[in-house]
Amino acid sequence: QVQLVESGGGLVQAGGSLRLSCAASGRTGSIYYMGWFRQAPGKDREFVAHISWSGGSLNYADSVKGRFTISRDNAKNTVYLQMNSLKPEDTAVYYCAAARRWGTRRDDYDYWGQGTQVTVSS
Repeated sequence: QVQLVESGGGLVQAGGSLRLSCAASGRTGSIYYMGWFRQAPGKDREFVAHISWSGGSLNYADSVKGRFTISRDNAKNTVYLQMNSLKPEDTAVYYCAAARRWGTRRDDYDYWGQGTQVTVSS
């Protein structure tokens, strides 16, 4: 089993910044990719970004390219999502996820955190 715990969400004004963290624990040896998804009320859960533990493979959704940056600290088993120039449409619950293989779809990911709320006011 793998446990993922997100932190860093909150309320921020448009144009502001937040940094989300996700700490992984348990049987993490089979995990190759760590990713972030988000889900607004009444919407599907959508891919935001992912990174391999090697750091050699990264992907971003078009909606966040140039504004968000994903990174990792292997020694801490932690991934981060630095979110800059936030917009009201970024408002959602943000979920950390882990996968055994490359993927950008919800069903590609095997483990999920509880989520952290990000609210961007206009």
